[in-house]
Amino acid sequence: MIRLSATALVFGLMACPALAEEAASAEADEAEGGGGSIVVYGQADTASVTGLPLSVRETPQSVSVITREQMDDQAFTTISDVLAYTTGVSVKAVDRGRNTLSARGFEITNFQLDGLPFASGNIGFDENNTALYERVEVVRGATGLLSGAGEPSATINLVRKRATSRVPAGFASVEVGSWNRFAATVDLAVPLNRAGTVRARLVAQAYDQDSFVDLDHSKGTVVYGVIDADLGENTRLSVGASNQHDERSGVDWGQLPYWYSDGTRTNWRRSKTTAARWNQWDTTDQSAFATIEQRLGGDWSLRGDFSYHRQVENSKLLWLSGTPDRDTGLGMDVWPYWYLSKPEQWHVSAMIKGGFTLFGRRHELVLGGMYSRLNTGWTNRDPVSPVPDASDFNVWDGSYPEPEWGERFIMSDLGHTVQSAVYGVTRLHLTDALTLIAGGRLSSWKRVEKESLYTPEPYVIRHKGVFTPYAGVVFDITNALSAYASFTRIFNPQDNRDRTGRYLDPLEGTNYEGGLKAALMNGRLRASAAVFRVKQDNFAIPDEGFFVPGTTDLASRPGKGVVAKGYELEVVGAITPQWDISLGWTHFSAKDAEGEPVQTHHARKLLNLTTKYAFQGTLEGLSLGGALKWESRPPKLGVNPATDLEEPVGQPAYALVDLMARYAFNRNWALQLNVENVFDKTYFNNNAWFSGFVYGEPRNARLSLKYSF
Repeated sequence: MIRLSATALVFGLMACPALAEEAASAEADEAEGGGGSIVVYGQADTASVTGLPLSVRETPQSVSVITREQMDDQAFTTISDVLAYTTGVSVKAVDRGRNTLSARGFEITNFQLDGLPFASGNIGFDENNTALYERVEVVRGATGLLSGAGEPSATINLVRKRATSRVPAGFASVEVGSWNRFAATVDLAVPLNRAGTVRARLVAQAYDQDSFVDLDHSKGTVVYGVIDADLGENTRLSVGASNQHDERSGVDWGQLPYWYSDGTRTNWRRSKTTAARWNQWDTTDQSAFATIEQRLGGDWSLRGDFSYHRQVENSKLLWLSGTPDRDTGLGMDVWPYWYLSKPEQWHVSAMIKGGFTLFGRRHELVLGGMYSRLNTGWTNRDPVSPVPDASDFNVWDGSYPEPEWGERFIMSDLGHTVQSAVYGVTRLHLTDALTLIAGGRLSSWKRVEKESLYTPEPYVIRHKGVFTPYAGVVFDITNALSAYASFTRIFNPQDNRDRTGRYLDPLEGTNYEGGLKAALMNGRLRASAAVFRVKQDNFAIPDEGFFVPGTTDLASRPGKGVVAKGYELEVVGAITPQWDISLGWTHFSAKDAEGEPVQTHHARKLLNLTTKYAFQGTLEGLSLGGALKWESRPPKLGVNPATDLEEPVGQPAYALVDLMARYAFNRNWALQLNVENVFDKTYFNNNAWFSGFVYGEPRNARLSLKYSF
């Protein structure tokens, strides 16, 4: 990591790059894609890597784009549904309320809203409803140029819907499905004046459903509104806000026991729960934004962004874990917990971009800066009445008495994190075939932790003048084939301290990547192949025999970290004007300095396929498709409670098959059926912690009727 003077950070209220191209261009891309479910090669621009409006082919990193129509085809209702079928991304359920995400052997913590970086809370952005978004962009590898602090895994950019239509347009739909699911959605776009220079869009959804897990019930609403206004020939303003509220009762917190106390394996039915009947897990996710763009003349433009995100999580839950006795079902530990958190984040940014001429060639330049503040922390209420032992878990039905709760108290910090940065990046056209993308980010990061139960000694961590470089080259071998290579970096502050009391330098992730990208079938289909090596240094390891001064905490020292390496293959687009396909394969290894696997609950080999065929002729109006997901067995080990020996416990390799059928009666009405896990495969969605596991969903179906205008 290179450290520079932080003088330039006075521009910290200026901004980070970022908005991927507006929804109008995405709609045009879909129209040309033959069925539109996949973004076709070279058409969709993404600014989530460098801030430059680059096509997928022009970007020297692995990029996957999942469009609105693909989400509709596969009936993806949450962002985690989308990511589960995205090349190189692994999604595992922590319990029935949260997920863990991983790519290339590292946890995914980097999210963007319209290209602006935001921190994900305890309930992550992956649980957001897809109704809000036009597309999802996933950039694999480090993206520190725009994200700053984070992991060298992947960045997920959620691109919200915009008001692009100058005539009334939209749809209304109703959906029924397994486990008493009912949902209704409205998406309406209208011009607010005769010229269509001021436009509005409203998206609303309500749902109610049970689950394949006993007691589990959820309901919720989503409302999103945006206004896009052309304030003149050269000025555009966009303002919007969203509110997603979810109420879940009888929901699991934790995992089912993997072993009995005698060391034999359990075999619970998939509907088995660890929840109490009074469990609740309610969340409200709110966001607001304002963006103004000003054309300055020529191809130069100035952009400013203000964005806000807030999540309220109120979860009254019973933690039930352990290894029960095979015969009596006794032996499970209980922990009632009433968690409340209200993390919120503000982001202000500005960016100027345009072209310049040098040595007879035209090049592009982006300059900007950003400032963000994240307030975190949570409170709790402990039981004040006696907490009885768990009853026989073999016949557990959630009938556990709710305790009397004490006063709420601060459980963790209620501190804040401030990050500011300036950055610059340029694309130089060195020859007709060779381009160089080079840039850097100068960041300042500060974390303030206040006194709490988890933090008895308040502290402040500062990192100033952290320089994050970016470099990439793209060489057009032919008009349809390109080769690329890139080097990117990211940093991730940590609170470990050495024997002198000094905080360790941030974890430093680097990503080396190279590959080929090709446009096939006259540009309808794009294919890519990438090899990568990712490393995370300054990993904290115990400094045996030394303690942090003034504490009983064992000191740490920086060491060599995790190394992940592997390759990815992806084919996306339209094989014919009627047949769309998205196919991805990933194979990697990830090990620490001692050669031991990390993120062991995530598979090392992943295959994802989604497809749709739209018939013509006598069958016109009928579309058939589906999805296939295959995963290898992850290298997960667990300690048998009877023998104290480690045993492989990862889910053996498995495949899931989904099917879909849609019939459009005319331009307005369409009926669609989606069936997930057609062969009703029983599998572990996750078995990461506490000698437990979470089942994946059994076979289920959804039927939707949609009216479009």
